[in-house]
Amino acid sequence: MEKAIKALAWMVRVFEPPVYCYHEIVHNSHVVSQFRTRGVIFVDDVGEVPPGAPLMLSAHGSAPSVVEQARSTTPVVVDAVCPLVTKVHHELKVRAGKGYTVLYVGHEGHEEAIGTMAVAPDAVRLVQSEDDVDSVADELAGQVQSNDELEQHASAPVALLAQTTLSHLEWSGIMQHARERFPDLWMPNRSDLCFATTNRQGALRAIAGEADAVVVIGSENSSNTRALEDVARASGCPRVIRVNDPADLPDDLTGTVGVTAGASAPDELVEGVVSRLAPSAGVQEISVTLEDEYFPPPPELRDLLRGLAAALAIGTAAPLEAQAASEVSAGPLAGDRQVSASDVLVNLARG
Repeated sequence: MEKAIKALAWMVRVFEPPVYCYHEIVHNSHVVSQFRTRGVIFVDDVGEVPPGAPLMLSAHGSAPSVVEQARSTTPVVVDAVCPLVTKVHHELKVRAGKGYTVLYVGHEGHEEAIGTMAVAPDAVRLVQSEDDVDSVADELAGQVQSNDELEQHASAPVALLAQTTLSHLEWSGIMQHARERFPDLWMPNRSDLCFATTNRQGALRAIAGEADAVVVIGSENSSNTRALEDVARASGCPRVIRVNDPADLPDDLTGTVGVTAGASAPDELVEGVVSRLAPSAGVQEISVTLEDEYFPPPPELRDLLRGLAAALAIGTAAPLEAQAASEVSAGPLAGDRQVSASDVLVNLARG
């Protein structure tokens, strides 16, 4: 999410508006609203993007056909897909190429699930429950034409992949059931679940059982935000409240209040919620791990910033603003690792 937000911020600084983005860059209404005020137009069909207009593809990943269409219609396309989603795309493509039936644990209609399943639609089956796993098992069994084929069917390869933003609770039950139904089930060595999501869930489990209420900061269409709500309830918290920003907080919160946030919620929202709660007994931070993962800017953006001046000279892109041109020549991405998405958004709001 950090990578995508910072990349789109560069796009709006480099190009005259409008800049287009396929789907919301991240599922956070606060972030999306900030970019809209800076001239970003979010579309659900790349066919809506005027030829030649700069376009960014969202962090959730896009179907291969969408990426191909985008690159065939505009010369400036930056794919801000999360590397963890790219990993799942690759796993699905490889398993499908080897003849596997792939069970994909995800949410129907979610942009990440749509983009991932489009990688190998004939090989993948969406599963959202243990019953769905049973249905796929019955479907595969129904393809057996005679008893002579039973042994062959029993060894037919099946793989299990996941949407990166699932809660561990949601994933683990389906995963265990799939292992029972398919003893030779293939799974990747490294979990598909986003580390930022699972880390937040781990920290929340450490406090939710002791809290009188938990406030989850994030948007309704954010899967990892909804996962945090589920974790808080499953951990025994009697009251769980989701808010988009501090203004959504109810006035009757008392006792010990836990605060957590979805992966794409800026730090300023967390700070604003804590400030409005004004805890009389102070604030205790709970950390379960130190996140030091870093995803560099998309390669297309790095190439764009290095070569945009030359490209503009032959009229293949929008005009380059003077300040951005100066920053490009100075190597603006050199300190990208030290800059957070929250800092970028604060600077974006200042204009």
